[in-house]
Amino acid sequence: MPQGDGLTLVIVGAVFVALGIITFAWGKREEKTYFTAMAKRPDDLREFVDHWPPRPQPGALKIGGWIAMTIGVILLAMGFAA
Repeated sequence: MPQGDGLTLVIVGAVFVALGIITFAWGKREEKTYFTAMAKRPDDLREFVDHWPPRPQPGALKIGGWIAMTIGVILLAMGFAA
């Protein structure tokens, strides 16, 4: 088990991994909710195809989750190596 600075890196890495998983799951849920809502409104195909009016894209949440998980894994590895 790491001690001192290594323990700090492990804790911060675990927090980043947890936040990354939460953010990725949030993005997947937002995407599913959006597409389900659009599928129930077949008369409004323009919004589905043109993405107008613009909405926050769930893809940004998913990408942010991947980035946070990657940083967390790197910090965990550094913490266990220290």
